[in-house]
Amino acid sequence: MNAERVGYRDENLLLGAFLTTAAFFCVAMVGTLAKVSGQYTSTGVLLLFQNAICLVFILPVVARDGWASVRTAKFGLHMLRAVTGTGCWYALFFAITQIPLANATLLTYSAPLWMPLIAWAVTRQRVAAPTWIGAGVGFAGIVLVLQPQGRSFSAGEASALAAAALLAVAMMSVRWLGATEPPLRILFYYFLLSTVMSVPIAVADWEPVAPAGWPWLVGLGLAQLFSQALIVAAYRHASAEKLGPFIYTVIVFTAVIDWIVWDHRPTLAAYLGMALVIGGGLFAMRAKHDTISAAGPPRHGP
Repeated sequence: MNAERVGYRDENLLLGAFLTTAAFFCVAMVGTLAKVSGQYTSTGVLLLFQNAICLVFILPVVARDGWASVRTAKFGLHMLRAVTGTGCWYALFFAITQIPLANATLLTYSAPLWMPLIAWAVTRQRVAAPTWIGAGVGFAGIVLVLQPQGRSFSAGEASALAAAALLAVAMMSVRWLGATEPPLRILFYYFLLSTVMSVPIAVADWEPVAPAGWPWLVGLGLAQLFSQALIVAAYRHASAEKLGPFIYTVIVFTAVIDWIVWDHRPTLAAYLGMALVIGGGLFAMRAKHDTISAAGPPRHGP
């Protein structure tokens, strides 16, 4: 086991898979609650409360452990993660006001397909052919979901794809941070920086919250908090490479919720697109994992 894996325990893949699935059920609930809350206030206000509620809960934990526990030499990476994560959530929250929740979530969580392209652009390191094949299959699924023939590309779809690219960078930054930073420190800086960044966005986009919207806003923040806590707990029981495929459970959960709550029944093309995105993503992940295994232990850092 890598000595740098802070807080890592003996592997328990079953428990790690369960916790990851629970985490992405909470992520699906974040999207659902954001869509409902959006009826009562603006996207900027949603973003602020999502982050601020999480920060309120994590501050006492940090204070208990001592402020020395959040001293870091990786502030730049924390900032990168916060900027891309905040941008991703804003773009997703906007997208779900324009297009069905399931489509917005599918497009956003196509992020693993973008990671080989971003990694190549940043590092110029060679990407294995099977990884490109998996990504290509996934992008074909995105085209099926978008069905661009005969209609214009909507702002909601463009926003969801922008969220995917931002999420891909955020996921890569978390991986780099996870090599040396403990989970509490990663969560603290994300919620702190994201809350600070959300304030001017909320001010510029301010709409008073209707009384009926407050329970939904609180639920949104708690769902985000639980999703982050569960994924951190999951990574203490199994590696990110082995748990990565479970990210796609959010697409299934969201499609079911969208169908039940808003009666958005997926079309055959949407089903095929989901299958290709998930299948292509799993193939790309597996190919990348096999390449890393054959090359030896990974080197951490950007």
